[in-house]
Amino acid sequence: MRSFALALCAFALAAPAYAKTISVAPGADAQEALQLALLDAKPGDVVELAAGRYELTDGLSLDVDEVTIKGAGPDATVLSFDGQQGGAEGLLITSDKVTVRDLAVENSKGDGVKSKDADQISMINLRVEWTGGPKATNGAYGVYPVGSSNVLIDGVTVRGASDAGIYVGQSNNIIVRNSVAEFNVAGIEIENSSNADVYGNTVTHNTGGILVFDLPNLPVMGGHSTRVFDNRIVNNDTPNFAPEGNIVASVPVGAGVMIMANRNVHVFDNEIDGNQTAAIMLVGYTQAFDDPTYNPIPREVVVRDNRIGRNGWAPAFPGGAQRAAAVGGTLPPVLWDGVAPEGGPQAMRLTDGPVLNLNLPKAGAMDQANPSVAATLERGEISEPAPVVLPEAQAALTS
Repeated sequence: MRSFALALCAFALAAPAYAKTISVAPGADAQEALQLALLDAKPGDVVELAAGRYELTDGLSLDVDEVTIKGAGPDATVLSFDGQQGGAEGLLITSDKVTVRDLAVENSKGDGVKSKDADQISMINLRVEWTGGPKATNGAYGVYPVGSSNVLIDGVTVRGASDAGIYVGQSNNIIVRNSVAEFNVAGIEIENSSNADVYGNTVTHNTGGILVFDLPNLPVMGGHSTRVFDNRIVNNDTPNFAPEGNIVASVPVGAGVMIMANRNVHVFDNEIDGNQTAAIMLVGYTQAFDDPTYNPIPREVVVRDNRIGRNGWAPAFPGGAQRAAAVGGTLPPVLWDGVAPEGGPQAMRLTDGPVLNLNLPKAGAMDQANPSVAATLERGEISEPAPVVLPEAQAALTS
């Protein structure tokens, strides 16, 4: 009996006290009512948004752990920021174990839904959209976990982001699945992050499909261990509309998968078709940097068992037309700049050939290209990362 009482006491201490549902409805006071609900929420609470259109004039924020923000569905509960005057995001989350699901965010002044320095952040069955179509004045990111760990993005649709529709930056232990990214500059971008699984997504009508980048001079660098598999990466044909100076402003229209300066990236079992520049591009970082710890070239990349259709017929990078003409009018499935580290050639396993190796002496030196084509390229041993495993309660969430 005593052990039962102790167990009951331990359960009571572990469970959120007085967890409740806070209901919010659209109306003239929606801004105040919704932000007040997010301020008043306690761990374990659900902030439930009724169906309807919420006309908001300021960004929303949540800084309470273990809260669920839940709508009636992404076509039923719509947070409209058409009249937004303040705030850099639609919704900013700075707390742990938060789930946002079943709602839409439209026309936010900046990013749609952002989490910063959060653990166990889940974004499920969301729609983030700039309804006026692709414009440089749209917000940069649709969903945007940064500096976070245990990230789940499931069943999310993003349209119109002027940087990346689905972006995960400087984060660890990531799943992006079952989502749609279309009419963005980058469809999905994993940047300066480690241990990411990107699968089951449809990425279409963006400038570039799926990007795996590592950039210098950021708090977290050395991105590695990303698996991109079982995605449809098709017809990425939207002209680049990123604001001048953004790193993605250099992404050529029609890049299916683009890997830059990242390590241990595995691209397999995807459908890649209808991308005019290239199916898969492996490139170094071309801008000047002063960080001695930064490695600007891709290494330990595996490209295998993809279903590759027609790509590379009109490569939209400087000298691309000439490169295509030199190999029969269409670039091979894999385009690699060929830049090697000082210590010797890096491990690569590129079996979805042919592979066009530009053999550049340094990243971006296109005027010094010495191209060669090989059926495949297999060099060194590369171990595939283990599947990403999220904490049990988070892993049980579905769209």
